[in-house]
Amino acid sequence: MKPGKPVSRSLRKAILLVDDHPMTRAGLAQLINKQKDMEVCGEASSTLEALRELFKRKPDLVLTDITMPGGSGMEFMRDLLALHRGLPILVLSMHDELIYAERALRAGARGYIMKEAGGERLLAAIRRVLSGQVYLSERMSARLLESLTGRRPRGSKSPIQKLSDREFEVFQLIGQGKSTRDIAKHLHLSPKTVAVHRDHLKEKLQIKDATLLVRWVETRDTGTVG
Repeated sequence: MKPGKPVSRSLRKAILLVDDHPMTRAGLAQLINKQKDMEVCGEASSTLEALRELFKRKPDLVLTDITMPGGSGMEFMRDLLALHRGLPILVLSMHDELIYAERALRAGARGYIMKEAGGERLLAAIRRVLSGQVYLSERMSARLLESLTGRRPRGSKSPIQKLSDREFEVFQLIGQGKSTRDIAKHLHLSPKTVAVHRDHLKEKLQIKDATLLVRWVETRDTGTVG
């Protein structure tokens, strides 16, 4: 192919955007569609819509936020991979990677990038994941490397790291101001089961009072804003 010749549309990688904010999706689509090697093939504003789009669009990569209507971001990624094994998933979120990135990778994501990173880094992250590699920021990569080599990573003393994925989901929903009944409905659990998770949260976070638990959660980055 001669230099300067436009890349055939069939050679552009198809990206499925999953985010509940229309303006965010519009900005991402504008950025991605300007590239010669990738294009947006579809958009979704919820987990259920994303699963439907997956079958219709057959994307090469899913670019998704981690908190959306319709279910847990972690469970959403597991569902995606159960339906389409090996599908590259890149998480794009405003929430602290030190809290979320490792959990996202365990759920099957191939990368995690914060929205504050900017357009050029996002494009680099997409290309890296499409090439079969994992993308993390230098800060997060160093943290995981320290963990693997036995050194204590900075911030490892955070009690949030002690939470199971299900407890972390309850933790997030408490931060959104949801009641026990609302959380039970959202996660398809019984109120009694949610109450047990709340008790575990209080124990692991060393908080005795339920009111103080809510206040404690509200002061952390819990993913209450998409």
